[in-house]
Amino acid sequence: MGDLLLVRHGETEWSLSGRHTGSTDIPLTDRGREQARKLAPLVARHHIAAAFVSPMQRARETASLAGVDGAVVDADLSEWDYGGYEGITTVEIHRSRPDWFLFTDGVAAGPPEHPGESPDEVGTRAERMLARIDAALAESEGSVVVFSHGHFLRVLTARRLGLPAQAGALFQLGTGTMSRLSTEHRRHVVAGWNVRPDAYCSHGPLSPAGQGPTEH
Repeated sequence: MGDLLLVRHGETEWSLSGRHTGSTDIPLTDRGREQARKLAPLVARHHIAAAFVSPMQRARETASLAGVDGAVVDADLSEWDYGGYEGITTVEIHRSRPDWFLFTDGVAAGPPEHPGESPDEVGTRAERMLARIDAALAESEGSVVVFSHGHFLRVLTARRLGLPAQAGALFQLGTGTMSRLSTEHRRHVVAGWNVRPDAYCSHGPLSPAGQGPTEH
């Protein structure tokens, strides 16, 4: 079975400022576009059998700039529905809820069109997506790449490893990075995590992406 490649889209104005960005469809910054272009040689190291992308323009543009055309748009790759916390930073939320933590507490209720999701609801979406990914992997010896969002990909990783959705908290993920989930002795493992192209040399990964705001 091939690998599962996870690409978080490049920088946006809201990811830069730490604002939770779920349903708000904002574009990449110029730096975000450059991050996406630099991913192209990293993705090209792999034989890509199938590609999936979130419907948000920041993910679709990242896929295109990274050299992946024809990715299947799948709504299950959308970011966490932040409900009433859309566009708000963690610092702002902590002013009224000092102990709030997304991966355990979920979000405040939002409008009917975006009511918000619990961690388990995001986990259910991740499981549906993993079923489609596994079907694509079974049909080819190549790898599958997905272009999505920070918090969703963290939950998807947790579920891939057999962990609860809340364990996504353990997997920090920067913008413009690629991670690789593989298998060892028929068990799912993390083979590479949070890697930017400039962390690579001819011998492989040197270091993970730097620290920074984790909201999408």
